[in-house]
Amino acid sequence: MTTFDRVSQFLAHSDVVILRIEVAHLGSVAQVGRVLARLVGEEKLIRVSIGVYAKTRVNKFTGALTPAATFEQIAADTFRKLRIEVLPGRAARDYNSGRTTQIPVEPVVCTGRRRIARRIEVGSRVVIYEKRKSRD
Repeated sequence: MTTFDRVSQFLAHSDVVILRIEVAHLGSVAQVGRVLARLVGEEKLIRVSIGVYAKTRVNKFTGALTPAATFEQIAADTFRKLRIEVLPGRAARDYNSGRTTQIPVEPVVCTGRRRIARRIEVGSRVVIYEKRKSRD
C-alpha cells in the first residue's frame, strides 16, 4: 500500500480539518508532503494554514468544489486541534449579549493575552485576532 493510499484512507474516516501531524506517521516527511501537495492539486484538500488542511466537497447548486464546512467551523476546528483557546471577538460578544443589533461580518476572535501569528485563510476570508483589554 502506497503512502497516497494510506493518506486517502485516513482522510475518508477523518474530520473536515486535518493536521499534517495526524498523517505524519503514514510515511516519510517528503512522501507525506508530496501526497498532501498532490491532494491540494487535485482539489480534494485545501490548505488553510501551515500544516492545516480542510476537505472539499462538490456544491450541489453550482457543481463547484467548496470547503466541506463553513469558514467559521473550519477556523474553530483548527483552533481546537491546535489546542488554542479563543473567544468570540468584541463585536460578536456585544451582539450575543444583546448590547447591539449589528451582526458581526468579519471573523474576529479574541486571543486573551496570548499572541498568535498563525494565518488561517480559506479563499478570501481570513481570521482576524484581537487582544482582550483588561476592562472587557
